[in-house]
Formats: sequence, structure tokens, C-alpha cells
Amino acid sequence: MVREQVRDKLAFAFEDMGEREVKNIARPLRVYRIVAKGSAAVPASRATDVTPLRDKPSIAVLPFANMSGDPEQEYFADGMVEDIITALSRFNQLFVIARNSSFTYKGRSVDVRQVAKELGVRYVLEGSVRKSGSRVRITGQLIDAATGAHLWADRFDGGLEDVFDLQDKITASVAGAIEPALRKVEIERARRRPVENLDAYDLYLRALPPVYAFRPDENLAALELLGKAIDLDPAYAPALAYAAWCHEQRLVRGWPVVGEDDAGAACACPAGDRRRRR
Repeated sequence: MVREQVRDKLAFAFEDMGEREVKNIARPLRVYRIVAKGSAAVPASRATDVTPLRDKPSIAVLPFANMSGDPEQEYFADGMVEDIITALSRFNQLFVIARNSSFTYKGRSVDVRQVAKELGVRYVLEGSVRKSGSRVRITGQLIDAATGAHLWADRFDGGLEDVFDLQDKITASVAGAIEPALRKVEIERARRRPVENLDAYDLYLRALPPVYAFRPDENLAALELLGKAIDLDPAYAPALAYAAWCHEQRLVRGWPVVGEDDAGAACACPAGDRRRRR
């Protein structure tokens, strides 16, 4: 809005820097850099943000495309990506870009090489998820951003009861393609299923989008979903952790503290242990 009002009235030019995620605003905003008219052009190396490569193998996992034909399944695709990011982060030999950074490219048509430059990574993992009934298909491809070469690509099919095994196969395949030293023997953590109750896992995935919305009403919706997941599996650590983060958001941002009278299960405590937060 400022650009439109002053673009022809002041001795400034506006350099388009593309869309960026801004704190506390749900949608990306287009950002401009102010440049004095008549000044030297911005060098190509500075025209876009370029982050130097790390000193160890680095990877960004881009949001997977939802191929289900149902927009309401978007949460499932996003949750799968988050789990893959978490799994890859357990390798000390890998530097993995956090979800908040890689998800700024969600819904955008991107150039993988440009994404790699902006995030400072050597490898980019992209793919798609198709969920139909109790069946799920995950496809993935690993790209060496320096050359644009596809290092690995595969498709995994299975039932929802196999979803964690599919995630583990993707993690092992990606790790093995990036660094020969990273072998399946190093992911023994995959031997333990993260959650026994698949309904709890589905509720957890549904809660992730409102958790990251950073708005009071969305926060309550996330707490309600997480509370239901915890009721089904009281020891489900990710749901407990995100519920704690939701409460922390409410305290830090000055939103009304959730009590047992608010949205019923929204306090995200296991049944029989709902105590008013103070």
C-alpha cells in the first residue's frame, strides 16, 4: 500500500523481493526494498537473499503436495512432512532446515535451486501425499541443488497402520542417498512406533495447522484436538509437547488462559486430570 501511494512522488525505486512470511500474519506479504533512484543497481549476488552452505550435509524438506483431491486432507500431507523433518533431524551428520523456514514455500511454484540458495542447503526433498480411505501413497524425490540432479526418487504405498514404516523408509532412503555413512543401522529409533493409537495420530496432525496459525481462536481449536489425542493416548509425547506450546503461546501473547470451562477438552489434559491453569 505504501509503495502504491509514494512510487511516483518520491525519489525512490522499489525492488520486488517476493512474498515473505511475517510474524502474526497468516498469509505471506509481498516485500519491497527501497532503492534511491539513480543509484547503482543492486548486484545480482545481493538481489536475493543467499545463505552460505553449512559445513556438513544440509537439507530442506519442502511441503509435500496434497494429491488427494480433498483440501481437508492438507493437514495430513503437512503432518507427514513434519514427521520426516523430525526424523532427519535426529541424524547428527545432517543439518535440517526447520519447518517454519521450509513451509514459507507452501503453495508456491518454486525453483529448487533458488530455494537451496535462499536456505543455504545442498539438498532439497520434495514429494506428494495421496490419502484415500485407509490407504496412503507417498512419493519423494531428493535433488542435489548444486547440479539439479535427482539423487533418489521412489514411491511408497501402504495402509494407515503402516504410515510410520513408510516414513522410516523415506528417512532411511534420503539419509543413505546423501551420505554413505548414514545407513539404516543408524535409525534404530524406527523400531518403535511413535504412537499406538492411529486416531490420536490423526488428531495430532489435524492440530498442527492451527498451532502454527498463532491466533487465539486457532490456538483453542488446536488445544481441543490435542486434548482429544491425549485422551486416546495419555503418553503421546508430541501431542503433549504441542499442547504445552499452545499454553505457552497464550501466556506470552496475553491471550485468555484456558481453563476447564473453556471449550471442554481444550485444556489438552488427559481425562480425569483436567485442572484449571493459573
